[in-house]
Amino acid sequence: MRNLLTDVPGLRVGHAQDDRIMSGVTVVTAAAPFVCGVHVMGGAPGTRETDLLAPDKLIERVDALVLSGGSALGLDAASGVANALRAAGRGFDVGGQRVPIVPAAILFDLLNGGDKGWDVNPYAALGLRALETAGDGAGLGSVGAGAGATTATLKGGLGQASVRLDDGTTVAALVAVNALGSATVGETPHFWAAPWEVNAEFGGHGPALTYPQGHPATKGASRNTTLGIIATDAALTQAQCTRLATAAHDGFARALVPSHTPMDGDLIFALSQGDRPAPDAALLGHAAATVMARAIARGIYHATPDPRDSLPTYGQRHGT
Repeated sequence: MRNLLTDVPGLRVGHAQDDRIMSGVTVVTAAAPFVCGVHVMGGAPGTRETDLLAPDKLIERVDALVLSGGSALGLDAASGVANALRAAGRGFDVGGQRVPIVPAAILFDLLNGGDKGWDVNPYAALGLRALETAGDGAGLGSVGAGAGATTATLKGGLGQASVRLDDGTTVAALVAVNALGSATVGETPHFWAAPWEVNAEFGGHGPALTYPQGHPATKGASRNTTLGIIATDAALTQAQCTRLATAAHDGFARALVPSHTPMDGDLIFALSQGDRPAPDAALLGHAAATVMARAIARGIYHATPDPRDSLPTYGQRHGT
């Protein structure tokens, strides 16, 4: 166990970022299509091919998932991934034609200090590069889809976490944290997710002794969205994946204050990659929410600074 999404056997994760534009893409894929569901709780989502993940739709398995910066422009990252998968012979067979199924979601990072004056949309190329580098998925902080992320008070980032349940089932999370709210309690170094921390994975400061009252810190409207992926090696149906994604949103609420606002596009994909007998649904959902909360804090904790940043990193403000 490396505390990564790829602790779920068979998954491959790739990251690509462009330091000039301060943005990036993360891709999750596997050797064969996997079952996937999604649940959206934010009021301003930006997505591609999420409607087909509903349990009453034809498609049950997908070839890859894409998380990207760039707001709606970042949806082009999925085109780069889909084109490469098609060239490799992957995709849903329609009369001999292959159509890769690549759901995607985007976050808004267009006002983070990077140079956004490109002549050609860079996200298809970033998606392709992330797919080409997909492997063990190591990467935390200012990488991939979290490269240009921010929160209300600190620079955001990409986080991952995992847990193995008593019956051997693995549940893991990956998240790009670009939240309207804050992951830390007021001006303190304490994370809202502190009660679920494992082995001082984000500093070991523990919960705050007191909590601020009144209106929580927030950043500008329409500059947000936290995107998550939950993965497990338990064999789940698409309906069960959808329920798992729904439960995992508790992790957003535990780790970000506020979350699921009208200005966020908060979204979680849940995927099943494996054939283990599924444990109790309530236990699986609790595990998903817990690892998601931990992954959020780890993404903030590991962010690295850039001279153009509009906000400090956690390390700059609080040390490590």
